[in-house]
Amino acid sequence: MATLRELKARIGSVASSQKITGAMKMISSAKMHKAEQSLRRLQPFRRQIEDVIGNLFGADAEFTSPLMESREVKKVTIVVLGSDDGLCGAYNVNIFKQLIERMAELKEKLGPHIAIEIYPVGKKMLKAVSRLAGDGVTVCVRDGVDSKTTGDGVRDFVDALRADFEAGNTDRVDYLYMNFKSVSRQRPEFGQLLPVTPEAFHTYGEKAQCRPYIFEPDAATIFNKALPMLLMAVMQDIFTENRASEQAARVMAMQSANDNATKLLGQLQLEYNKLRQQSITTELLDILGGQIR
Repeated sequence: MATLRELKARIGSVASSQKITGAMKMISSAKMHKAEQSLRRLQPFRRQIEDVIGNLFGADAEFTSPLMESREVKKVTIVVLGSDDGLCGAYNVNIFKQLIERMAELKEKLGPHIAIEIYPVGKKMLKAVSRLAGDGVTVCVRDGVDSKTTGDGVRDFVDALRADFEAGNTDRVDYLYMNFKSVSRQRPEFGQLLPVTPEAFHTYGEKAQCRPYIFEPDAATIFNKALPMLLMAVMQDIFTENRASEQAARVMAMQSANDNATKLLGQLQLEYNKLRQQSITTELLDILGGQIR
């Protein structure tokens, strides 16, 4: 049985842990709200680009782009986003499980000999994905790209993916990340980035209200300028949602840890009080026993 001193030390340790998890929850909550604000700032730009693309798809005009070239898929590139830091519960585990399922689906649909190239974003995801290397699966790392990458870093990453696709180094580029819904709800999102198809970006037809526009200089030129901007907007959204989802998962993990610490603290305090009462009772009995003698 633990002594009073040992129980007091354990109570102090649990109380300190509770304070730490509470502080970490507040920090993660602030970072999550910051990512939410970034998402709200990005959405108008993406919606405007989608409207332009939607009107171009709906117009009576002919245009092509190397980013829309559909060819036999022999190699698929998957960009999978996770976290650089831990203490976010099963966040990375859930994404990794989805990656395994999606890879199995690709092999079933495109053939067992399909080559798969994985670009993990985040140190924790890289560590998990590294074990998949081999048997037609390669893991690539791009320097300077992590879960906190923004702005120019994301643009360079998208440009590199585009260059690989246009050069024929890969026939398709997919992405997998955790879509942010709320603090308590995030769900895996899997989609196709390249080649661009109206089906892949189904919101074009839903959001755009096609009117008889006159395109200047011409629809093809506008389309080839707008399409790379759309890819950039999509990837910016993905990185930002990934950050928001990571922090939301960390908020929930810290809340769970805080609740467990509170429960454990109550149990230790009860045990401490019982042991202390027993010690006092024993001392009183010893005093009474001495008086009787």
